[in-house]
Amino acid sequence: MKFTLMKTDGAARRGEIETPRGTIRTPAFMPVGTAATVKAMYPDQVRDLGADIVLGNTYHLMLRPGAEEVAALGGLQEFMQWDGPILTDSGGFQVMSLSKLAKMSEEGVRFQSHLDGSEHMLTPERSIEIQTLLGANIRMVLDECTPFPATHEQAETSMQLSMRWAERSKKAFADYDAGAGDALFGIVQGGVYDDLRHQSAEALQQIGFDGYAVGGLAVGEGHEAMLDVLDFTTPVLPQDKPRYLMGVGTPEDLVEAVARGVDMFDCVMPTRAGRHGTAYTWRGKVNIRNARHADDPRPLDTGTA
Repeated sequence: MKFTLMKTDGAARRGEIETPRGTIRTPAFMPVGTAATVKAMYPDQVRDLGADIVLGNTYHLMLRPGAEEVAALGGLQEFMQWDGPILTDSGGFQVMSLSKLAKMSEEGVRFQSHLDGSEHMLTPERSIEIQTLLGANIRMVLDECTPFPATHEQAETSMQLSMRWAERSKKAFADYDAGAGDALFGIVQGGVYDDLRHQSAEALQQIGFDGYAVGGLAVGEGHEAMLDVLDFTTPVLPQDKPRYLMGVGTPEDLVEAVARGVDMFDCVMPTRAGRHGTAYTWRGKVNIRNARHADDPRPLDTGTA
């Protein structure tokens, strides 16, 4: 993978990420294809709307249909008929949020499937193995998403565990038969504490990754706190590597994050909002299911009609 920084405007950046499956223009929003499909859309529709890359979810795909099954069918690109790059998350966030019986240890996370109650163990090594089987072009280290609220001590303990897992993930990435040009991103943790975020960013750079994500946000800390974390995190990340803000995707958040030097985003919000009748316009959000819109002949957004 190669990242080229083409232009800057203050902290905002425009660039390109070259992958074996194509070029990603940044800033880039990644539509989420949780179970190998962007809900309510065909792959060509996703491409026609300007997406260069989509995201697949390791947790859901490892449980159904299974990483080995996807690999046998040619990997995610063939499985979902998407010809561009794919990023997969590590599965850790969903393990902790969807499994009520998840038990975390130094080894990894033991959990029960939300589908059938079967027991699984997700370690940094297994997460990388699954992402390799899926055929992801960009893979993520396994981390613990620090819950909010968390004390400084709790956030530090969580962050340090994530850094140890990041080192194991990097070794696993080197050990598995990763495709030429494929990439591994580290994830900065540390809650809302600037000293912990700086320690995490420094530790990840010592390990060395192809890109750096900011994780553990949009978990209840609030809009201003999220921006504060970006203000003291993005400046300490490498200029020559892509920066990815995980799980954030409202129009306002995208603009604010781009202004702070973020290059990549993902969120389920756009397709979820669309499926439930919400449109984003220059005049704000519109719920098209409201009765007053039933006989309104005007376009949703007169400024773009």
